[in-house]
Amino acid sequence: MKHTLSVLVEDEAGVLSRIASLFARRGFNIESLAVGPAEQEGISRITMVVPGDDRVIEQITKQLYKLINVLKVQDVTETPCVERELMLLKVNANSTNRSQVVELAQIFRARVVDVAEDSLTIEVVGDPGKMVAIVQVLQKFGLKEIARTGKISLTRESGVNTELLKSIPREVLQK
Repeated sequence: MKHTLSVLVEDEAGVLSRIASLFARRGFNIESLAVGPAEQEGISRITMVVPGDDRVIEQITKQLYKLINVLKVQDVTETPCVERELMLLKVNANSTNRSQVVELAQIFRARVVDVAEDSLTIEVVGDPGKMVAIVQVLQKFGLKEIARTGKISLTRESGVNTELLKSIPREVLQK
């Protein structure tokens, strides 16, 4: 199973390197990694997606807390969260299929950010499932390049689990 970890660290040189080294030494893989400033000055938030069972995640968490610059580690996998990724796709698009590519991008609420004679660059923001879906749909046109950020995630203060809401029939929610 894949787990999403939110790690608050002191914003100092070498912190990310020490965390990456810890994972490498232990033979753990990081599938996705995003780092940026947190809400408090001098603190950064690292969001990472890590494969493993609960025992592995517990071991990783304990090892992370041993690093001096790590302030808080939270497994947000089962917590209601807002999750987003950013992806840029360069898609083959000539005069005959360009309108079809644009139409498909609009279905995914994606934006065309660059137009060339034989391609379009599209910006997509959304949850990881949306990223997979748009790649599958646009694959038939030919993808020249893909650049994708790691997942970022914040817990929902409302506590509402939107994934759970998706599974409830609309009629039940309207009563």
